[in-house]
Amino acid sequence: MTSPAPAAVLWDMDGTLVDTEPYWMAAETPLVERFGGSWSHEQALGMVGLALEDSARLLQNAGVPWGVDEIISYLTDEVQRQLAVTGVPFRPGARELLADLRAHGVKTALVTMSMRRMALSVVELIDFPAFDLVVAGDDVERPKPYPDPYLQAAAALGVDIRDTVAIEDSPNGLRSAIASGAVALGVPLMVPLEGVGAHELWPSLEGRATSDLRALHTAHAPTHPEETRVTR
Repeated sequence: MTSPAPAAVLWDMDGTLVDTEPYWMAAETPLVERFGGSWSHEQALGMVGLALEDSARLLQNAGVPWGVDEIISYLTDEVQRQLAVTGVPFRPGARELLADLRAHGVKTALVTMSMRRMALSVVELIDFPAFDLVVAGDDVERPKPYPDPYLQAAAALGVDIRDTVAIEDSPNGLRSAIASGAVALGVPLMVPLEGVGAHELWPSLEGRATSDLRALHTAHAPTHPEETRVTR
């Protein structure tokens, strides 16, 4: 018997699974100020959901005289350092929902535009086997908002992207999920998600379970061509 969908749940990391956005901001501001520039909260919010390469270029425009790779490496090191001190700052309900999915045998993937070493450091701090797969920013040629990261995750898990739910907190992440064909769930944190096109917006994952994601998928999943029947 085929298990009810979703066959897999694909998680964004920063801002969705874990509340690390303040860590990134705390790394960006002193870096810009070190070279005589200024970095506002609005500029920091504009970086939410961007590919790291794009974020690095914005920091260059703000006066950081380093190369893109050097900026990315510095920011990643700083966030990892903060994680090592504080542990995993799960968003409300995220750990519980992830554990419930695992208990129900639903495949899970972490799909993040952070570097792989950063993603793995977060996964290693989780106190149970949380993910079947990690797709990170340095694993894909085209980052979010392109659909490639989610399509790559679904292919590696051996599932149809239409049988998945993707959970995101940023407009760029949602655009990636929607374009891939996944059922896209938005859970906003620092930036609004209205009007982006998510299938549903939830204020929080707190109190949510596998059954809620199954209901979400049932309500919004696209019809498979082979399921369409023409009658005469």
